[in-house]
Amino acid sequence: MNGAWALADPLGMLSHAFMRDAFLAGTGVALASGLVGFFLVLRSQVFTGDALSHVAFTGALAALAAGVDLRLGLFVATVGVGILLGVLGPRGRADDVVIGSVFAWVLGLGVLFLGIYTTTRSTAGGNAGVSVLFGSIFGLSSSSAVDALVVGAGLSLVMVVAARPLLFATVDPAVAAARGVPVRPLGIGFLAVVGATAGEATQAVGALLLLGLLTAPAATAFHLTNRPLRAMAAAAVLALAEVWAGLTVGYVTGSIPPSVAIVTLAAVVYALVALATRPRRRAPVNAAPIIRQSVP
Repeated sequence: MNGAWALADPLGMLSHAFMRDAFLAGTGVALASGLVGFFLVLRSQVFTGDALSHVAFTGALAALAAGVDLRLGLFVATVGVGILLGVLGPRGRADDVVIGSVFAWVLGLGVLFLGIYTTTRSTAGGNAGVSVLFGSIFGLSSSSAVDALVVGAGLSLVMVVAARPLLFATVDPAVAAARGVPVRPLGIGFLAVVGATAGEATQAVGALLLLGLLTAPAATAFHLTNRPLRAMAAAAVLALAEVWAGLTVGYVTGSIPPSVAIVTLAAVVYALVALATRPRRRAPVNAAPIIRQSVP
């Protein structure tokens, strides 16, 4: 039930199973997106995140065309292309030429799978394609929600464990390599995690709006602090708060899709924080203490 009753008793939404499932899934997605997004912004790989959002749609279309689980196509495509970008790029970091070339190839495959899907299965699952574009977090089953929470928690743990060496490899890759940090494997592994996060987050905000959840909370965090670990934590907290708020807005209004509400809130918060911190010069990220603790 929405409308006036929901405004009077917003916590009543938790009495609905679909809302509890949405909050479970949203929590895992938000934490992973915030932590991964921090490094996407720090490593200037936002274009990679944009490319993987389109890969998510192509992978989902391939799964739909083949008649298999949509999530299988999402994860295989995003993780696989993420690894491919890392392998093709120097030191595990794909440059714009590599990303653009793979981007065009993936879009071509998307057109192919779209044609196959619309001619063979358009009457059987038309809503599925729309859900991939814009997200379907209110339609997740309880088992899918638990899976999303577990996967999101696992990806978040990976990012926390890899944070120090990945930060060193990001800030000064030459020195990191000289000190024995596996810069290239770290870069490839990071892009694999980005791909998995993209596949996971697509369920919440959809392929078209995925980039907003991956980058806006992290970009906001960089305006709040120049301490990397604090910025990581801030990005995760902001993403979590924005996802929860977006789910609440979607439920209360009944007319605004939760994915739109989530990304809109993330963009508004970023704009307000950026304007508020604009008068003072923001210091660059101070990673020196972390780097000293990351090497012998």
